[in-house]
Amino acid sequence: MDSAFKALADPTRRLLLDRLREHNGQTLRELCERLDMARQSATQHLDILERANLVTVVRRGRERLHYLNPTPIHEIEERWISGFDRPRLQALSAIKHQAEEYAMTNEPTSVPTYVYVTYIRAAAEQVWQALTDADLTARYWGHANVSDWQPGSPWEHRRVDGSGAVDVVGRVLQAEPPTRLVITFEDSPDAEQPREPSVVTFLVEPHQDIVRLTVTHENLANLDMYKGISQGWPAVLANLKSLLETGDVLPQAPWEMHRAHM
Repeated sequence: MDSAFKALADPTRRLLLDRLREHNGQTLRELCERLDMARQSATQHLDILERANLVTVVRRGRERLHYLNPTPIHEIEERWISGFDRPRLQALSAIKHQAEEYAMTNEPTSVPTYVYVTYIRAAAEQVWQALTDADLTARYWGHANVSDWQPGSPWEHRRVDGSGAVDVVGRVLQAEPPTRLVITFEDSPDAEQPREPSVVTFLVEPHQDIVRLTVTHENLANLDMYKGISQGWPAVLANLKSLLETGDVLPQAPWEMHRAHM
């Protein structure tokens, strides 16, 4: 956490994170324009934020897109905000957000792209198998992800409680084993008014004995969906990481912890 605290100590770097929170996935040019900052200065600050794992860079063609990574801040919160303090702080936060919403205009709010990064001691092939094998996903996700994982094929997120119910469906857009998987993600397939599906990209980058797994979730329907996946993805990926590194999932389902502290 030392590198995260060092990075957060500088007001300019905090301002960069604020700008990414408002609009995630910006290029260096866009950040410089919004902050009226020289490219060299912005690059130096972004390098520090990236080393602290507070910013993740995703390459898209010739562009480098910068995303806010909440993982280190989440770890700080988990360490110093106890279960006793959390309900009081959440109540204060809810009051604050409600007051801010009343002060805002009625113009539609854009939903940011969600990006999460984790490092796993495993081979890229093992991570790919964990993402695509129905039996393995059933162990760490509580659902079996079922597909042949060929571009254009459907996939289903099936419950493993014996009901066979499907909570999420989609199609495989890209599959490049063992490093890149892109799928559509429809969490309301039976809705009366279907909406355009969101898109999830899994990027697996190997480095010696570890991999960096980046999950990017785009085209989110609304802020409620953004808040939901912001709780869901860290829990699922923590369970995946535990399974690959220790051979077993976490002792309790991590997504249940959020519900217990609500």
